[in-house]
Amino acid sequence: MKVLGAIVTSLAAAAAFVLALVAAPQASAATLTEVTGFGVNPSNLRMHLYVPDRTQARPGVLLAVHYCTGTGPAFYSGTDFARLADQYGFIVIYPSATRSGQCFDVSSAQALRRDGGSDPVGLMSMVRYVLQRYNGDTSRVFVTGVSSGAMTTNVMLADYPDVFAAGAAFAGVPAGCFATTDGSGWNSACANGQVLRTPQEWGNLARGMHPGYSGARPRVQIWHGTADDTLRYPNFGETIDQWTNVHGLSTTPTSSDSPQSGWTRTRYGDKVEAISMQGTGHNLMGAGMALRAIQFFGLDKPGDTTTSTSTTTSTSTTTSTTTTTSTTTTTTTSNPPTGGCRVTYTVNSWNTGLTASITIANTSTSAINGWQLAFTLPGGQTISSGWNATYSPTSGAVTARNASYNAALTPSASVGIGFQATHSGNTDKPTSFTLNGVACTIG
Repeated sequence: MKVLGAIVTSLAAAAAFVLALVAAPQASAATLTEVTGFGVNPSNLRMHLYVPDRTQARPGVLLAVHYCTGTGPAFYSGTDFARLADQYGFIVIYPSATRSGQCFDVSSAQALRRDGGSDPVGLMSMVRYVLQRYNGDTSRVFVTGVSSGAMTTNVMLADYPDVFAAGAAFAGVPAGCFATTDGSGWNSACANGQVLRTPQEWGNLARGMHPGYSGARPRVQIWHGTADDTLRYPNFGETIDQWTNVHGLSTTPTSSDSPQSGWTRTRYGDKVEAISMQGTGHNLMGAGMALRAIQFFGLDKPGDTTTSTSTTTSTSTTTSTTTTTSTTTTTTTSNPPTGGCRVTYTVNSWNTGLTASITIANTSTSAINGWQLAFTLPGGQTISSGWNATYSPTSGAVTARNASYNAALTPSASVGIGFQATHSGNTDKPTSFTLNGVACTIG
């Protein structure tokens, strides 16, 4: 397999960043222990296991998968999962990749099919070993990971939907997006956010990894930073498309909120939750995020995987293919701001592509219910996809219109939107913006 070059260097920095931000597990008599002979292991993965001093009678099991250049012990030391295991009595498996670059296989045909071989088979052997040896609760098996581990999370959910109750992917790509046919483990088009498919196509790709399966599907939590320059932000929307389709849900969120400054969380029924982190790069996993994943899983509750989700509704209803959950629809008729608005516009560019992250702040004294942001793209730039707004036309004088879930902007509130575009060499920013016809300040 080819050496992964730039990704290894980038993710080495990511590892250092994570270790600096996240507190190490608290002192405990329990220790991280290496396990050998755990079962079929075609790619010679290593397995480390953390079993707290006290576990629940039938403990939940978490498979925690590291980033490229990482190891299981490094992921143990650099994240909060073991400390949370001490608190809530579940068991954590920390696998280690052994190939060059220490990335997990999410590219080969073997990895992208249930029991096809490679890393997923070894990872499943670890899970089965723990379930059998420690009387684990088979209804509470979960997987999480960062970067390469996030990509692996999505693959494991697709390969083994009957095993995992839920997964949390921090800065990953859709299952199957990294597939290659040349023996390489690196897919530049996918990494750059250039592999764009319909929700149905993404859903078919995930379903095809376990052909014929018709049972329940895992819930999914998806995290991504808008300024990710390693696995670029368009992968966030594509992953949402994949898992909403797998669950038979509309891609229109049933609710949206901001659990923390700079974060936008959208929910799709009670099956998919997505957190967009404004201005955050690939090194995104900070303190508190592991706990949010544990809470999403339900591992903070003994023997209970039920997750309650609040849903915001409006005056109209959209019904998805398999759910009757009420959702809001796009509202674009409203009063203009009487005081003003401010736009922050950040560009991340590469080769012939770029992503633009835009924050619209209502600096007026009036609430806005329905907005249109108008601007002119520099010559040679053409929008190929967008998030949190609709864009038309795709070049020249563009208008971004609110999505169904972010139409309301109270005074001092802001909303993050963005898009991916191609360019012919000019990566400049627009020079002016108007919100509902009122000129905005830029800053």
